[in-house]
Amino acid sequence: MKAVRFHEFGDADVLRYEEVEEPVPGAGEVRVRVAATTFNLVDDGIRGGWLQGPFPVTLPHIPGIDVAGTVDALGEGVDGFAVGDAVVGFLPMVPDGAAAQYAIAPAAILTAAPRSIPLADAAALPMVGLTAWQALLDDAKLTAGQRVLINGASGGVGGYAVQLAEHAGAHVIATGSARSRDRLLAAGADEVVDHTATDVVAAVTEPVDVLLNLAKVTPEQLSALVTRVRDGGVVVNTVPATPAPADEARGVRAVDVFVRSDADLLARLVALVDGGELRVDVDRRAALADLATVHAEASAGTLRGKVIVVPEAT
Repeated sequence: MKAVRFHEFGDADVLRYEEVEEPVPGAGEVRVRVAATTFNLVDDGIRGGWLQGPFPVTLPHIPGIDVAGTVDALGEGVDGFAVGDAVVGFLPMVPDGAAAQYAIAPAAILTAAPRSIPLADAAALPMVGLTAWQALLDDAKLTAGQRVLINGASGGVGGYAVQLAEHAGAHVIATGSARSRDRLLAAGADEVVDHTATDVVAAVTEPVDVLLNLAKVTPEQLSALVTRVRDGGVVVNTVPATPAPADEARGVRAVDVFVRSDADLLARLVALVDGGELRVDVDRRAALADLATVHAEASAGTLRGKVIVVPEAT
């Protein structure tokens, strides 16, 4: 089969599109014929080698932690799935991923794919959708009537965070550039602050109950945003390089989030998609053979929107 692998850590040019042996599912696993995977920022860190501590991958390694596709083969002891089922999942970080024509997945992390969108597009849901839900609803415990500031709302997680916050009945303040304004308003934002032209701290005139930070900001910038959180509120942060600062004197708690795979929660997100309550946005499709270009765009800061990566048909 065709796959993209890196045999050494480094920049995007270490990625090779090559022929590899088709994988065989073990006990509790399924083989998925991949309809699409995606690029996520964590892929950049794993490929670059600076996330070897938490994710000690073995070289050569196939990236791609989101997968959408059809079940192709079942390992021993797998029930609940049949060959031909359309599935979606958030793969473990360390084993080989889904930047290939076929991928191995633990059956426990998979759920039925949405029926209302193309199967390949469903790959844009797992990691970022789970991150948004876990950050806002599990960790921040956002409820109807609360005010939430989503900093960095124009990214992949931000789009789902805005939709989920609106669905929860919160008042949503989103930061994004002018070109993101219409999309964020359509997603459910009540206010959009252009962080490229406005001081966000000054623009948020009323305190918020929840600050969700999705942007690469300095510790000083994040601390300044925390001043807009009301006494007893919460700061939730998804950017490992800048830990969330608490304000114990005011009872503001801080939570640093790293997404965890959860098939039951992913099934709830899929139900929202099929119920028309959650939109899956895909900016463009890229061929698997061009994955290195996608990684290079991300490194250069020119990657826009959510890109799904589609292998050649088998």
